[in-house]
Amino acid sequence: MLLIYDEAQTGLGRTGDMFAFEFDGIVPDILTLSKTLGAGLPLAAVVTSVDIADACRERKFSHFTSHTSDPFTAEVGLAVVQTIVSEKLVTQAVEMGRYLEDGLKQLMTRHENIGDIRGRGLLLGMEIVEDRSSREPGNDRMNQLSSYCFKNGLNINRVGGRHAVWRIAPPLTITEAEVDQALNIMDEAFTSIG
Repeated sequence: MLLIYDEAQTGLGRTGDMFAFEFDGIVPDILTLSKTLGAGLPLAAVVTSVDIADACRERKFSHFTSHTSDPFTAEVGLAVVQTIVSEKLVTQAVEMGRYLEDGLKQLMTRHENIGDIRGRGLLLGMEIVEDRSSREPGNDRMNQLSSYCFKNGLNINRVGGRHAVWRIAPPLTITEAEVDQALNIMDEAFTSIG
């Protein structure tokens, strides 16, 4: 049995390690990457060992896309990785992630509708609840808070369904001033919406 890690959202520094699997001390057999790797361009990667790649070829597994072997996107991917390493953005994700998480936890002390703050590095989730004792998901409240934030310059990704969670994943290059600005907008939203 093979272990496959899909690090489309978590890979390339976001969690405070180059790859999220490093945090757990696990090495997957196959690693998939996208999103951050292409810096907005359609680029993804499947990373594996020579033995697994050879076995796939022997069994005639194939994969094709409209951008296969595109030298431009390959150069962009290489530049992304070089930038993450040379600008120490993994360390930046740890430091700014800690700063952001501390700020979110401060908000939690002031607003009863924040049920939990969780995550690693610059990939955090804020659970929006009706109240902290019931922990009932606050989907309508989350939508109102998100609209307020958006109107005031902060776009936050929402996870709905059975959950009401803000997915907070700012750029690896975010500054303290930008974190403070985001936290102020969130604080105003919770104060205004309740």
